[in-house]
Amino acid sequence: MNCGLLGRKLGHSYSPAIHAMLADYEYRLYEREPEQLAEFLQAGPWQGLNVTIPYKKDVVPYCAALSPLAAELGSVNTLVRRPDGTIFGDNTDAWGFEAMVRRLGVDCQGKQALVLGSGGASVTVQAVLRHLGAAVTVISRSGPDNYENLDRHRDAAILVNTTPVGMYPKNGETPVDLARLPKLEAVLDVVYNPARTRLILDAQARGIPCESGLYMLVGQAARASELWTGREVPPEQLEQVWRAVGASMENIVLIGMPGSGKSTVGQALAQALGRPFVDADTELTRRIGPIPDFFAAHGEEAFRREETKILAELGARSGLVLATGGGCVTVAENYDLLHQNGSILWLRRDLDKLPTDGRPVSQRDGVAAIYQRRKPLYERFADRIVDNNGPVEETVAAIL
Repeated sequence: MNCGLLGRKLGHSYSPAIHAMLADYEYRLYEREPEQLAEFLQAGPWQGLNVTIPYKKDVVPYCAALSPLAAELGSVNTLVRRPDGTIFGDNTDAWGFEAMVRRLGVDCQGKQALVLGSGGASVTVQAVLRHLGAAVTVISRSGPDNYENLDRHRDAAILVNTTPVGMYPKNGETPVDLARLPKLEAVLDVVYNPARTRLILDAQARGIPCESGLYMLVGQAARASELWTGREVPPEQLEQVWRAVGASMENIVLIGMPGSGKSTVGQALAQALGRPFVDADTELTRRIGPIPDFFAAHGEEAFRREETKILAELGARSGLVLATGGGCVTVAENYDLLHQNGSILWLRRDLDKLPTDGRPVSQRDGVAAIYQRRKPLYERFADRIVDNNGPVEETVAAIL
């Protein structure tokens, strides 16, 4: 069975990896120009297709039948070539978004929901929210409900971002300040790269239940797979695929005291996982020269600014094992830069095992004094704590 993703410019896609975990069929990426669309749809070597921009509406005239929701929306993202050669079109994005809402446990009935953006994804999200009983208001850059008069919706309980604001490589941007919406009970963002957009990080900081768009991506793929194969994807398989894809996308970030073994463990871990390894201090040295020399010439504050720039670049990438400098936790901004796309592990090592050569802060202040200052910062940054007093192999095994 030949399936795939149809679009104009596809670039990197997680869809092949997702579908490989869902069922046993070939899944290819099909880049086609508009003038090639008709021939490919009518005579191409496919039995099932996902459709992405800019063709979700363009494929509708080629469908002999549509699902009720696809007909209502006038937008199709999944095609099935039926045994008689005709094409059936459905909108599994809606199924994926509803799965995302239900996973978060959002009760939409009678709630006020704000949908940011008015494009194709917005139309789908609006339909699902209304189906679930929410009263929906669309916030756009112009029109009666916009970002300037957002305060009139202070009672909103649900917020959904369908815009590309905050999506890689524009990490760190957010469409709204959540302080303007004090009654929120749930925040959803259809963006899935980075794993945690600025909007999601802000929601987490405020204790608001939230969900990123990866679950929607996996959910719509699962529904498409069901349409193609006729085999149901059980909820536990969907969850398993979501976790596996999320883990492969996220960086593994190592923090800890200077000399705690982040580079050594990171290299061994990267080799075990088949991932790229990046040492933030090595990248920083390429940019500013030897770190002790930079410290002596410009001071620690200037060094931390340069370090933050490097972490902003590295933290936006995916699938790395990343070793950080020991003092990166002293800058609060660095937490979001590392956490947006990463799981953060604190490598702990006994203080008497920490070297100080080539480490200007350790030489200046002493290891014990530095540890006392930074211990609560490491605790704040860390998702997990890993002991690194034994052999490297034991530490790597513990992480794995």
